[in-house]
Amino acid sequence: MAKARGPQVGEVAPDFELPSQGGETVRLSDFRGKQTVVLYFYPKDNTSGCTAEACSFRDSYEVFTEAGAQVIGVSSDSVESHDGFAQRYKLPFLLLADAGGEVRKAYDVPATFGILPGRVTYVIDREGVVRHVFSSQANIGKHVSGALTVVQSLATA
Repeated sequence: MAKARGPQVGEVAPDFELPSQGGETVRLSDFRGKQTVVLYFYPKDNTSGCTAEACSFRDSYEVFTEAGAQVIGVSSDSVESHDGFAQRYKLPFLLLADAGGEVRKAYDVPATFGILPGRVTYVIDREGVVRHVFSSQANIGKHVSGALTVVQSLATA
């Protein structure tokens, strides 16, 4: 049996539609032709590693937006959980509720120890093509720094 695999560098990222922390519907295709998207999957709102990662994206948010990128976080937490998480840590970017885990499955985000949802960051260019994939549960800082390097190189290209 072939193992499922998420989109790789050079492939078109799967489109999706999910509710944000504000309740509006967000589609990946809404950004096509307009902005690079930094799509990061994380395990759970208000946990130490996920809070550190979200705050790291928050602290670099201005640099991402200046380079023409939109940051989007995805977890299986509810819209209400995302709303509280975003307010508590003053997160200026979108958090999407993937309640059934369908988008996580479409991107083949692995589970750690088979139970903890994985942590994977994608950089998707304006044409919807994956330009960077980084997967690490522990190396949280590299998710932000790696994505930023790619976003800045796309902005100057």
